[in-house]
Amino acid sequence: MNAMILRGASALLGDALQFEPAPLDVRVDGGRIAAIAPAGTLQGAPVIDLPKQLLVPGLVNGHQHSHEHFQRGRTENLPLELWMHLVRTRIPVPLTPRQVYLRTLIGGIEALRTGCTTLVDDMALGGAIDAERIAAALQAYDDIGVRALMGFAMMDKPIIDNFPFVAELVPPALAAELRAAPRPTGDDQLALVRRLAASRHPQQQRVGVLVSVSAPQRATRGFLQQVRALADELALPVISHVQETRLQVVTGQLFFGKPMVEYLDEIGFLKPATSLIHAVWLNPREIAALARSGATAQHNPWSNLLLGSGVQPVRELLDAGVNVSLGSDGSCSTVTTNMLNVLGSAAGVAKLRGDDPGRWLSARETLQAGTLAGGRALGFGEQLGSLRVGAIADIVGYRLDSVTFSPLTDPVRQLVYAERGAGVSFAMVDGRPVLQQGRLTGIDEAAILAEIADEYRGLADRYTEAEASVAPILAAVEQIYRRSLATPVPADTYPARLG
Repeated sequence: MNAMILRGASALLGDALQFEPAPLDVRVDGGRIAAIAPAGTLQGAPVIDLPKQLLVPGLVNGHQHSHEHFQRGRTENLPLELWMHLVRTRIPVPLTPRQVYLRTLIGGIEALRTGCTTLVDDMALGGAIDAERIAAALQAYDDIGVRALMGFAMMDKPIIDNFPFVAELVPPALAAELRAAPRPTGDDQLALVRRLAASRHPQQQRVGVLVSVSAPQRATRGFLQQVRALADELALPVISHVQETRLQVVTGQLFFGKPMVEYLDEIGFLKPATSLIHAVWLNPREIAALARSGATAQHNPWSNLLLGSGVQPVRELLDAGVNVSLGSDGSCSTVTTNMLNVLGSAAGVAKLRGDDPGRWLSARETLQAGTLAGGRALGFGEQLGSLRVGAIADIVGYRLDSVTFSPLTDPVRQLVYAERGAGVSFAMVDGRPVLQQGRLTGIDEAAILAEIADEYRGLADRYTEAEASVAPILAAVEQIYRRSLATPVPADTYPARLG
């Protein structure tokens, strides 16, 4: 990689995100930050002038689903357990590899245009493993230049069997149909990750893979242990949806005799570089287990708001020493994967928990969760998410001559609470500029967006038909949802909703 010097910008420096207003030179070499000095003092490499800009570590989106990008804006006001069937529909909508490529670029474009340089794509495999379509998604990330880690939401149980009360509330013929739907075997899913990791390990490649198991209730104990063993063998990070909703707390009690985080701790699943996605409904013992194991609790505030899932006890997690990272979740439920929006909603919604303002989440803590903590969650240690010598050169430049930063009083607060992407004018990933003067360097954005619009016109009716096909499932699952609301959860569970 060629060396270069970023000249003339202010910056949020180090793990503490300390504001340095004086113009700086930041030398980048070999994909790393090699030196930081007063502007004009470093020489010997091509210069990119960035006057009146603020350099910030690129945000880390620890959770999105590229398979939802063609479905953004199609749903509203449904809890997770009903909404999820509109994403994984009874009638699938098949896509060509080119359509998968375009769909994936929606998330890549939005990431770079909203300050995010690293994303985790938890892509559903559907009824079978399709190597050509997986390759198309990986190619999209290769082309646009974002750092991406792809997982495959693995499970070895039918979706219908991740719910309680199925025998009582789901018509037997419907349950049998859903159990008979094609799906890849657990062994084939594990083999897929092993095969891809040989050439796409995230510690060696900008676009890599990780290990994703969809959720504890969607996997047998044996499969969860196989997933853990594979991740340990290959030194890959792990992600899993865990206790996103109240119904999932009820499910844990009925399936495992205990909350799910306690179950995962019992079987040895919790370790460093293991992220529990959402982790909204927790008790003190679970928080202690996360702290003891070094696992991460990932906060997805915007998703949890739009699905009515609740508010994570972030302060209690931080007090216990748990690493808390951030994610957007998928754009069928959230409409956007904008990580700046995630920052603002994380800092804002935390102020609903308790009456002590001193315990509310600050803008600085939120930005640290979205940068350094995000890198730590994915196994990068302290090397990703900080502007300091030796760190990975994933850097974003925001225009300071914008209304967001006028007048400039506290750049961290103004970034977290006000910036939503309009001021992003520069981005670098792995030491390579991927956005310069507001233009993406790796793809023809206008042409790609026009092609996406053309392709979607031919798909919209198919999505409508697929959504209509799930009506009987929604009717049955709504009964399960209502039954769960009448089922008590353990008294020591932190309340996550308002009444």
